[in-house]
Amino acid sequence: MFMLIVKFHTALDDAQVRRFLDERLAQFRAVPGLIQKYYARETATGEYVGVYLFDSEESLLRYRSSDLARSIPAVYQVVGSPRIEMFELLFKLRE
Repeated sequence: MFMLIVKFHTALDDAQVRRFLDERLAQFRAVPGLIQKYYARETATGEYVGVYLFDSEESLLRYRSSDLARSIPAVYQVVGSPRIEMFELLFKLRE
């Protein structure tokens, strides 16, 4: 399994961000190989965070090159560059 973490600051207010997150749920549900996505906001900085779990590195990379992934900065009016981190998951605590 592979994990992708995307963090960003936005020029939008919280209500606008949440509306876009909700409107795009179906698109994310349709991403091949995406097992789960967690939506979060870091309280200390106000940054929005997406934590994605993929079934393989290939699925993660395919998503990263998709129109959906490339649309994030424009849709959410990202300020600066988003922070993007990719991880290979070694094991999980619980089944």
